[in-house]
Amino acid sequence: MEPFSAQQTGWIDDPDEALRRLATDDLHPLGWITSASNGTMLCRLGDPADELYAVHKPEVGERPLWDFPDGTLHRREVATFLVSDFLGWDLVPPTVLREGPEGSGSLQLFVPHDPAEHYFALVEDARWHVPLARLAMFDFLTNNADRKGGHVLRRRDTDHLYGIDNGLTFHVEEKIRTVVWDIAHIPFDVAWADDLRRLQGALEPGEALRAALCELLAPVEVDVLAGRAEVVAGLDAVPVIDPEDRHYPWPPL
Repeated sequence: MEPFSAQQTGWIDDPDEALRRLATDDLHPLGWITSASNGTMLCRLGDPADELYAVHKPEVGERPLWDFPDGTLHRREVATFLVSDFLGWDLVPPTVLREGPEGSGSLQLFVPHDPAEHYFALVEDARWHVPLARLAMFDFLTNNADRKGGHVLRRRDTDHLYGIDNGLTFHVEEKIRTVVWDIAHIPFDVAWADDLRRLQGALEPGEALRAALCELLAPVEVDVLAGRAEVVAGLDAVPVIDPEDRHYPWPPL
């Protein structure tokens, strides 16, 4: 693999340009990320001088799961981006569906970050509590079943947090498993609830967002998402849970 530093990679500030390049630039596979539970490949994107990288998750690399339909995790990655993008929350890095080195899969712009600044480090600093609360609200909305601490990244030299690894989302049954339970004292912003109600309208039949999501998810999963938007809009903060409840991912990091 060519020299690579998670902290020194490039970034594209314009989301439309990022999506265009993810969809059209040449991909140069650098190798598999061996710590990932499903097949995940690091690729260089386009011109080497740009130092842009992307994460390719091909359908063929997905491990069968008893509770999620086979071959759908990469589509859920793209769907979580579409929901985040519609809300205007920018919580998921730009992500597209395209052919990659190992066939069809998701392709997500790599976030330059310090791997030591994961959730368990960030939550110790109160200035991150509000953005973490919004990420928690988003995970409740998308029914994220695997929000590990290492899936929360601070983009280098910014105050922006991203949630990555969103393949276990949108199940029709309650599946929430997350590490973000430490900030139940932080109230949700009322504007976030307004955004979720706007999302509900965009999930009605005939709406463009619903059509796009139904190409990635089962229609019933989109229906359940609309219902969850209403429920989560009514939450005041991260709920307080019983520590014995099985709402934590494993491993947590």
